[in-house]
Amino acid sequence: MKISIGNDHAGPAYKEAIVRFLEEKGHKVNNHGTDTLDSVDYADFIHPVANDVSNNTVDLGIIICGSGNGAAMTANKHKKIRAALCWNSEIVALSRAHNDANILSIPARFVSIPQAITMVETFLNTKFEGGRHQGRIEKIPCS
Repeated sequence: MKISIGNDHAGPAYKEAIVRFLEEKGHKVNNHGTDTLDSVDYADFIHPVANDVSNNTVDLGIIICGSGNGAAMTANKHKKIRAALCWNSEIVALSRAHNDANILSIPARFVSIPQAITMVETFLNTKFEGGRHQGRIEKIPCS
């Protein structure tokens, strides 16, 4: 699987751990995130991930910022993006199974790195259920 990842200054350690986990599992990773703790604008690192996902150059995306909100809001401005802000694996599973989320937004200041890794694993291993959820997803886009 090919995954795109992006983060702001709240997420370099998270990104490093997640990229290592993904590569150990044999996944390819497009890294659009910052590697420093210097303050940056999250949108500069999130738009490339959303572009990768919406253009189908990757299978899924992972974005990381302090609260996860700014990253999710930014990604969700792109067509075909369903970024889900999640803070535990149960919500991750529902976002994939019911909402066909294609980007996972992680709030670095509210989950630990081990929790984030578990969330990523759940994100990759949970499939969309389709069925009654498909029609709901089709109603999400405004245009």
